[in-house]
Amino acid sequence: MTGHALRAVPRPRAAGFVIPTAYPQLRLDAAALDHNIRVMADWCKTHDVALAPHVKTTMSAPVIERQIAAGAVGVTVATVDQVATALGWGHNTVLIANQIVDPFGLARVRAWLAADREREIRCFVDSAAGIAAANQVFGAHGPALEVLLDIGTPGGRTGIRDPKQARRAPDLVRAAPGLRLVGVAGDEGVAPNTRIDETIAAVDEHCRRVRDVYLDVAGPFETDRPVYSMGGSAFPDRVVDFLPTDDDVPGTIRLLRSGCYVAHDHGVYARVSPIPGLVPALAVRAVVVSAVEDGTAVVGAGKRDLPYDTEAPILLSASTAAGQDKFDVRGRVRSLYDHHTVLSDAWNLEVTDVVEFGISHPCSAFDRWPEYLITNDHGDVIDV
Repeated sequence: MTGHALRAVPRPRAAGFVIPTAYPQLRLDAAALDHNIRVMADWCKTHDVALAPHVKTTMSAPVIERQIAAGAVGVTVATVDQVATALGWGHNTVLIANQIVDPFGLARVRAWLAADREREIRCFVDSAAGIAAANQVFGAHGPALEVLLDIGTPGGRTGIRDPKQARRAPDLVRAAPGLRLVGVAGDEGVAPNTRIDETIAAVDEHCRRVRDVYLDVAGPFETDRPVYSMGGSAFPDRVVDFLPTDDDVPGTIRLLRSGCYVAHDHGVYARVSPIPGLVPALAVRAVVVSAVEDGTAVVGAGKRDLPYDTEAPILLSASTAAGQDKFDVRGRVRSLYDHHTVLSDAWNLEVTDVVEFGISHPCSAFDRWPEYLITNDHGDVIDV
């Protein structure tokens, strides 16, 4: 079980348990979260796609339970450690959207499959070396590892670049007695998160390439329910425009791995997500600890508390220490330190004021917090 699992394991609480109110705080709006889960479930149903959400976004058992209850058919993870966590929470249908090539990781997956033949743990492959590494651990006896061909993009992350190589890969899998080819996958999310024409064209080209490979290699699939899987957090509308149909390959499971929708954000996904109705569910509150220069305010939260890999946090609002809303406040992030954020162009912010930041990239927000506060639609804290 990874360290991330600690945030979601129910803990007995002594009588008189008090919800901590120390700052800074990551706050998750439960009503917004449940709303987003419903919106995404409805969108997938409308577009005839299944959803196995990428739970690296939260790594939180209560959140994942809500996603499954709304119709998700399984979970997606990125690492073998995350598989262990998902299995520990009772989720036995797990897609690893990654290559596993180290013997220890492969042996762990083999042991989990051998312990329970009802489990479905699948991963990606994109090279002869990766296929050979997996087959060396799985071999001809015992459970087989079901794999999807990973189709990549030039300059991107993993995935086969050359369609000709992709068409040869099924023969390599078929020659490996410990493996079974069950589908094809791609990830359009490695494109820049913008909606400019150039990006959309690149995403469309990738989706078209993945679909073409899927149709070309459909014959060697070693299942009657082959999987066509794409990411879909930023460009799910483009993904669904290129989905294979049952007429193309009978029995196809069209599977999205979207994850960021569940919390959404105030920045990049708020701009690029095409799914109408999603709302930001995360915010960080912190206290103004210094304001020694005119037009500058220093807040007691920084890189350890706020995601900054995609965009800087956004000042949403402020209140006094007593909780009274302040109006006509402003400020923009100039610098981020480990535990401080410097706001420039600050106005009407004073020491002891409480500010609320919106964030970009929810995955990087959750990663920073072993515990976070759950709020209702009035902003009252109801749980940790």
